[in-house]
Amino acid sequence: MATRAEKDQAIAELVEDIKGTNVLYLTDASSMNAEATSNLRRACNKGGVRMKVVKNTLLRKAMERVEGKNYSELFPTLAGQTAVLFAEKGNAPAKMIKDFRKKGDRPLLKSAWIDEAVFIGDNQLVMLSELKGREELIGEIIGLLQSPIKNVISALQGGGGHKIAGLVKALESRAQA
Repeated sequence: MATRAEKDQAIAELVEDIKGTNVLYLTDASSMNAEATSNLRRACNKGGVRMKVVKNTLLRKAMERVEGKNYSELFPTLAGQTAVLFAEKGNAPAKMIKDFRKKGDRPLLKSAWIDEAVFIGDNQLVMLSELKGREELIGEIIGLLQSPIKNVISALQGGGGHKIAGLVKALESRAQA
């Protein structure tokens, strides 16, 4: 049995872990043997995901102590064995779990907390694995913004320049009429 000081230390460490990320996945890795658990840890490390098996009561207390963030929607999923996955990218743990489960049926996704959005249930796994990261979204937005500009420039540079000039004159004469 852990002493009060050991529990307080564990809670303090969890608070720091939670504060240090915007991506938390709560998983059920129960019924996995030692070899499978070890393989899961290796898959996590390879995928840029940190895994920590925790006591639900300590995790709940740590979540309650993190200021400015509300994890209460995750509390109902704190039952049974819980392994917390911490990551930088919102889809990294989901992709890793999906890939890992090609060899078995665990770990199951209990819930996830990504940039304050809450996802409950294993049925969310596929959708979460397809989430685009911040960098991907910014890249897509830049591409979308550049696309119209590129079209205008290519039209001006190509034979379409005369068409555009004619269109501008037609619009101008309509406005004057």
